Amino acid sequence: MNSRSVSSLLKATVRMRQPGRVREIVGALRRGGADRLQVISDFDMTLSRFAYNGQRCPSSHNILDHSKIISEECRKELSALLRYYYPIEIDPQRTVQEKLPHMVEWWTKAHNLLCQQRISKFQIAQVVRESAAMLREGYKTFFDTLYHNGIPLFIFSAGIGDVLEEIIRQMKVLHPNIHIVSNYMDFTEDGFLRGFKGQLIHTYNKNSSVCENSGYFDKLQGKTNIILLGDSIGDLTMADGVPGVQNILKIGFLNDKVEERREHYMDSYDVVLEKDETLDVVNGLLQHILHQGERTELQGS
Repeated sequence: MNSRSVSSLLKATVRMRQPGRVREIVGALRRGGADRLQVISDFDMTLSRFAYNGQRCPSSHNILDHSKIISEECRKELSALLRYYYPIEIDPQRTVQEKLPHMVEWWTKAHNLLCQQRISKFQIAQVVRESAAMLREGYKTFFDTLYHNGIPLFIFSAGIGDVLEEIIRQMKVLHPNIHIVSNYMDFTEDGFLRGFKGQLIHTYNKNSSVCENSGYFDKLQGKTNIILLGDSIGDLTMADGVPGVQNILKIGFLNDKVEERREHYMDSYDVVLEKDETLDVVNGLLQHILHQGERTELQGS
């Protein structure tokens, strides 16, 4: 069996509550091929790496938080917000409804702090270049495969759009098939950050309510098959509002607090990838769906 085919689902990092159901969905995606497929993905810690050599990698917010373009005082305040709100964000005992006001509070406070820092539009590229941000191993294959096969990639991120777009650009994979919805910065005429555009996007409102993109999905009406990639429970709603979905495969990266969150993730995602810093499984599935590489059936996976 060719290891690059769907035997990627046999990888040790893969967990599935219902392998039979996954087989059925993947079979349907394969029958639809590239013509029917779109990919909807989170960015931070999903397309970007969670850790490298045991060190945490920064999210698009963290890149600014740890950069020299903000003051020490601001850094301390942002760090205090993280310590207070992150445990709430990932607390398996609280419902999404309970978490919502806390997330709005966190993002609003963090964005307000950044707006006091006279951040210049022209500093973003340099800050990204100097950061430890990395995309997951296999990213080039992932982005290029989607682009060359005409498969739209919708990136739905609660991070900072300008920063994550710059990461993708610097990795040389910002292809025209990519559409990004995120918290984009709003700059003054002389190029300083004064606020954020549009509605605030946080971990738990990633759905059609913040997404003025019905036009985007309407144009993709034949794309009724979806691969959804996320790393938090909030990412599961990213395809809500997409019209006429026939088949959706939800793949979740479980990066952190694996033991305590495993059951919840396995109940929620079709495929869970535990502490896997690569896009191997996704790339293997794409190859299978696109009939690339050796033809292999999913038997036994």
